[in-house]
Amino acid sequence: MQDTAEKLSVKEKIGFSLGDCASNLFFQTFILFLLIFYTDVFGLPAAAVGTMFLITRIWDAFFDPVIGIISDRTQTRWGKFRPFLLWFALPFAIIGILTFTTPGFDNTGKLIYAYITYSFMMMIYSAINVPYSALMGVLTSNSEQRVILSSYRFVAAFSGGFIVQGATLYLVSFLGHGNLQVGWKLAMATIAGLAFVLFMVTFLTTKERVSPPKEQKTQVKLDLKDLITNKPWLLIAGATIFQLIYIVMRSSSIAYYFKYYIGDQQWNLFGHVFNMTFDDFTSSFLMSGTIATVIGAILTKWFSGIFDKKITYLSFLISSAVLCSIFYFLTPQNITVIYILNLMVSFFFGPVSTLQWAMYTDAADYSEWKNNRRATGLVMAASLFALKLGLSLGGAFVGWILAYHGYIANQAQSPDSMRGIILLMSFYPAIFGVAGGLLMLFYPLTNKMMIKIEEDLTARRKSSKVDLVSAS
Repeated sequence: MQDTAEKLSVKEKIGFSLGDCASNLFFQTFILFLLIFYTDVFGLPAAAVGTMFLITRIWDAFFDPVIGIISDRTQTRWGKFRPFLLWFALPFAIIGILTFTTPGFDNTGKLIYAYITYSFMMMIYSAINVPYSALMGVLTSNSEQRVILSSYRFVAAFSGGFIVQGATLYLVSFLGHGNLQVGWKLAMATIAGLAFVLFMVTFLTTKERVSPPKEQKTQVKLDLKDLITNKPWLLIAGATIFQLIYIVMRSSSIAYYFKYYIGDQQWNLFGHVFNMTFDDFTSSFLMSGTIATVIGAILTKWFSGIFDKKITYLSFLISSAVLCSIFYFLTPQNITVIYILNLMVSFFFGPVSTLQWAMYTDAADYSEWKNNRRATGLVMAASLFALKLGLSLGGAFVGWILAYHGYIANQAQSPDSMRGIILLMSFYPAIFGVAGGLLMLFYPLTNKMMIKIEEDLTARRKSSKVDLVSAS
């Protein structure tokens, strides 16, 4: 691999971004529908699912860094990170289908099956997404190009989410013919097939260019030491945990919110009356929110150029969370206001997700600049661990809170359980969103500092090449 700061072609940017579209086909399904699938279709208690989400993190805590360490030390003719897309795309699709398959077991057997399939799903997710996330750090060494690449990536990711939000419930109904268990299995088989194809496109259209310093010693102990002393990474990882708890709690609650609080009803939208079912409300609410999020993601470079990446991230995350809390005060009849507020919450969240990964690659550059060592795979593995910890904690909190408020699946909800569902759409997640934004006040890597780091690293790499040529 050769080190270069050249601009990436549109073809390569799109090809790379499709990998995140593939991942998000499952990631969004987990966030939006996995909990309600487990409680209302699979038949597991909400508290048991919440506990399962958290316990499975124990193994993942060890597995994510292992994948990062392995990928950093992988050497093939395709590079370090691209081969993992080729090797794990098919297993990723298969385990995704099995996760949404309902076996004819008793309650204990179903819970064991859920533990096994969900644990393997998270492991395969790591095996393909740790290298994929690291890939962005080696396609180009230019920080500005990475922000652009990150924007492409998250437009594709949100497009994957758009597919999930708009098609999943309708696929379940159409393919299952009223049988939700069959419908979910076949719907996920369709989504899994698409994910496999997209991963293959990413593999075929990208090229790794940035290599670690030639003199770098590949010692795991040194890699881990560099990571835990990397202040920018610690801060963005902490913010990621809060950010994911925020978005997962809110997103996982949407299906419950419309099924039990809003219900089937007529919606008078600017003089036009629509007869809306739970499926219609949920899909249209999610899709319209995703459009707003994509617009925010597209404008990320403009916002971060004016306000700096750090200020954009923290101010937009806090704004999204504060607006989210307003849902507590809305009634089932405030449909139009509910949708408008969701557009605002979603728009402000767009740049947050986009900047998150660009800031992780900046943290990898910072580590190389400070320590003269690069471990992009480990940085991204640990970053994915933070993301998955937030995902698991968010899902666990929703399951436990539903149980605490007395939620019973497929029944008319009590006033207390209804209040819990409303709080899960408003104040509960907002607390974590604000906390994540405030944490980033201490993040040190400004746009100005990254220009300095990039110039220093470029000079070092050129000097290293000259030394190698002279030695030969």
